[in-house]
Amino acid sequence: MTTAANGPESGVRRVQVEADRAGQRIDNFLSGQLKGAPRALIYRLLRTGQVRINGKRAKPDSRLEAGDEVRIPPLRLDEPDAPARPPAALLSHLEAAIVFEDARLLALNKPSGLASHGGSGIRFGAIEALRALRPDQSLELVHRLDRDTSGLLVLAKKRSALTELQALLREDHGAGLTKRYLTLLTGRLPDGTLTVDAPLHIGLRQGGERHVQVHPQGKPSTSHFRVLERRGGHSYCEVRIETGRTHQIRVHAAHLGHPVAGDDKYGKEDVNRRLREQIGLRRLFLHAASLEFALDEGAAPYLLNAPLAPDLSQALDRLG
Repeated sequence: MTTAANGPESGVRRVQVEADRAGQRIDNFLSGQLKGAPRALIYRLLRTGQVRINGKRAKPDSRLEAGDEVRIPPLRLDEPDAPARPPAALLSHLEAAIVFEDARLLALNKPSGLASHGGSGIRFGAIEALRALRPDQSLELVHRLDRDTSGLLVLAKKRSALTELQALLREDHGAGLTKRYLTLLTGRLPDGTLTVDAPLHIGLRQGGERHVQVHPQGKPSTSHFRVLERRGGHSYCEVRIETGRTHQIRVHAAHLGHPVAGDDKYGKEDVNRRLREQIGLRRLFLHAASLEFALDEGAAPYLLNAPLAPDLSQALDRLG
């Protein structure tokens, strides 16, 4: 339910939180209310105290309860941060990249180079573009992929599906959801399945760039690497992860001494240069290939797949 204020706060909206939005973070709630607004603008509204929950100043990670009243300030579309519509070519490309859709979920084969969402200098990401493509639908990110990683990105069209899937993602040891990636690791990884159980800690480098490292005080993180093929002295692998930490596969692979091919943050510059010259690999060779889970307490199974991106398939073929 939405009401508009009169008087000095004319244009302000006060929205009552419906029961199906209980537990949602305020920043995600605002993304749904302020269609197309960049994350940077939403965080600025929160940071400057213009958004309030039951009269109290909201924080970006505040969680809502049914019946809460959210004060939303007016958004002027002529502000410098006002959203720009994503290019028509991108919208057309993303429409063709939808690999699954039903009444509850939409799955996208996200291209490398496209962020999951806007913010930090990024005008728009996959979620903003898909909302522009489907303006009459309610779309929320179930999870995120690194900007450089291609592959399966799942969005919820119903709040009930979002909360159930996010609960599965939080389960220990990946019991409720199986995430499978395809990657090319540099060098020869040993045969069989190699498990990396190493805690990860996010630090900041000069300039605010995130850098993740294995650290005893980090969060528990587990990845399972299995070689599928040997190609040109390198290892084409399937990776199953039990946790979804930032840069997890990339840091665990580097920890093994076999970084992901094309990784300019955690990889080997000389190897990346050779692969760029020899097989035309110009980006991170990491692809989210599949997600398997069940909704409705196990009654509705899903197996979602995203084909390996053409540029990665071609690079793999050139390795011989």
